[in-house]
Amino acid sequence: MTRFSTMIGLIAVAAAGVTPVLAQTVSDNEVPTTSLNIPGNVQLYGDQKANVYRPSATVNGEIITATDIEQRMALIRIANNNVELPPEEVARLRNQVFSNLIDEKLQIQAAKDAKIEIDENIVNEQYARLAARFKQTPDQFNQYLASKGSSSAAVKQQIRGEFAWDRLMSRNIQSTTNVSTEEVEAVVKRMNDAKGQDEFHLGEIYLSATPDNAAAIVENARKIIQALQAGGSFAAYARQFSEASTAVVGGDLGWVKAGQLPQSIAEAAVGMAPGQLVGPVEVPGGVSIILMIDRRQVLTADPRDAVLSLKQISLDFAPGTTEAKATELAGKFAEATRSIAGCGAADEVAASLGANIVARDNIAMRGLPGPLQATLANMQIGQTTQPFGAASEGISVLVLCGREMPQTATAPDLQEIENRLLEEKVSKRAQRYLRDLRRDAVIEYS
Repeated sequence: MTRFSTMIGLIAVAAAGVTPVLAQTVSDNEVPTTSLNIPGNVQLYGDQKANVYRPSATVNGEIITATDIEQRMALIRIANNNVELPPEEVARLRNQVFSNLIDEKLQIQAAKDAKIEIDENIVNEQYARLAARFKQTPDQFNQYLASKGSSSAAVKQQIRGEFAWDRLMSRNIQSTTNVSTEEVEAVVKRMNDAKGQDEFHLGEIYLSATPDNAAAIVENARKIIQALQAGGSFAAYARQFSEASTAVVGGDLGWVKAGQLPQSIAEAAVGMAPGQLVGPVEVPGGVSIILMIDRRQVLTADPRDAVLSLKQISLDFAPGTTEAKATELAGKFAEATRSIAGCGAADEVAASLGANIVARDNIAMRGLPGPLQATLANMQIGQTTQPFGAASEGISVLVLCGREMPQTATAPDLQEIENRLLEEKVSKRAQRYLRDLRRDAVIEYS
């Protein structure tokens, strides 16, 4: 059940089927109901300064320094292409990173108390895989991180924390959590009742606003959208900036129907394609940025449920390749691959270009990025996609070798439903566990 969600955005996890919980507002004449004995007309006494959070703390005796926070901030900048954010957003992000580091300390401490030890060889292996994503050796990655204001220690500590927490959850929660047959049958019934209705798999970044600051919040939302369009990780931004409770799962609302959404979001979702980003959308209490992760009709056959056989031809770019050079190379690559006549000819063309080629069967079309889905849906067997890639990574094309189309509506997958319900239960119990750790911790801010 390993969940790598490192701030550098190299590996992201989205919880499946999360029930949407949107931020709500309370009018001036309404009093929220709580279990606390708080008077309606609260008056504060004394000086607030004693309770100001400062950028360092000890958590059950273990220190978090300002350097720790800044190195994690640097990882976020790396993940989001060094896009500049407004000072107020940077301040809020720094506070969130501080909170994340406190949680990480608590998670590692809890795992240690449970006699769970993480082999450093595993940490180093994962670090090497992350370095490879940047086409670097671990030593080169060390220098790269240092040049950006972070460090290998910051990345390895986060890897260590994630492994420790996952193993603790697997032992203490997942092993004792069950899903009943009745729960699965209830989900199946709801699906059958909703057959043919549109469902949307959405991501949301919610920012609260008041009449006084609405203009500034909208401007901040637009800057976040620009960062996302420049390649920023939606899940990373949601975790750091969203004020909805779904921030902890990267803003993932799961599969929802229009009737479960605020009207403005429902209206936007109806016209969105998979992979599309819209916003800021005005919602009760603020604005939202919406990502259409996927869409479908309940229990209805969809061409995007096709299973594909593909060959991928890839040409790596040398380190330091400029956008101009990448464009030139892409043009030559496109011209050469355009002449491919069927999958049988792909290997010869790849060899002539000095490119890599891999063959893959049983590829679910839904698992591919939205633009590629749209391209492949309209291609004939043996045709080749247009090139895609990035100057920092290289360029590829896909050759369509086979396509198995869905013949009828897919029946509910009972195992998939059970797994999703189990994951939801484990996630909720894990959140309660972490909440209890926070409540019992001794945290001294300095």
